[in-house]
Amino acid sequence: MQKMSFISYKQYTEHMSAMILSGTEAANAWLEELKPKIEELDPKLVIIQVGSEAASLSYIKKKLESCQRVGLRHEHRQLPFEISFETLLQTIEELNNDPDVTGFIVQLPLPPHLQNHVPLILRAIDPRKDVDGFTAYNLGKTFLSTHFEHLAPATPAGIIRLLEHYKISVAGKHAVIVGRSNIVGKPLGIMLLNRDATITICHSHTEDIAHLTKQADILVAATGRPKLIIGKMVKAGAVVIDVGTTRGEDGRLMGDVDFDEVQKLASAITPVPGGVGPMTVASLIQNCVRAKEREVKRNVDNS
Repeated sequence: MQKMSFISYKQYTEHMSAMILSGTEAANAWLEELKPKIEELDPKLVIIQVGSEAASLSYIKKKLESCQRVGLRHEHRQLPFEISFETLLQTIEELNNDPDVTGFIVQLPLPPHLQNHVPLILRAIDPRKDVDGFTAYNLGKTFLSTHFEHLAPATPAGIIRLLEHYKISVAGKHAVIVGRSNIVGKPLGIMLLNRDATITICHSHTEDIAHLTKQADILVAATGRPKLIIGKMVKAGAVVIDVGTTRGEDGRLMGDVDFDEVQKLASAITPVPGGVGPMTVASLIQNCVRAKEREVKRNVDNS
């Protein structure tokens, strides 16, 4: 995979093939920026995992490795698969009240017996420690303006940072997002709108999705359906962001975009793996640092 960060997106659009938007490279640069703040503030991140689902373990491993790399104190708290809703809430309340814990996340997805409780589980998290950016409070703040994205959802914030790293402007562009989840699609739409893009969000009930995706200057695929986006659905010169991560029978990760087809048309494209994933992890660490900064400020203001 070629490295293209030594030239800007504007320069690269003059070339014939798609620029690879390496999330690994952009995340590494972001994490290096965060190191001095982490050393100064000494925040702590806790990751709660219920059960031992293989995909979750893989994602958590990447988060813990990044924490280790930047010197962020961290804890992986693994809970039994059969844990009750009430006991999980007790663990959340414990972390809410622990002054040494800067931020924490509940790794999703949860086991089937807890799935219907996810909204209440997220509501139980102290928004000041919600470094995934999933609580209604932090999601709501993203609607106001870019100035209130204090703990924005990690994946959308990572995508924004990736576009900024490669100097891809979104102002005035038509961004089409395929997927309307509360974790990616909806908040990303708002964050792009706040940056003066025009937004279309597609979903399972959208008729003729290809008609809309072919209009996109920036196309984001976030459905979890491998190779949903094929070449004939993409406008020549579009920037394509693939959020999908589905593990195939051979164990390899696949994106929502048919990479081999689409890269022939796009001006820039993210790979899977190595695209959005590393940016999500870096964004999580950024949120932990920001939560600590805001905690320190509150303590000073109240002293």
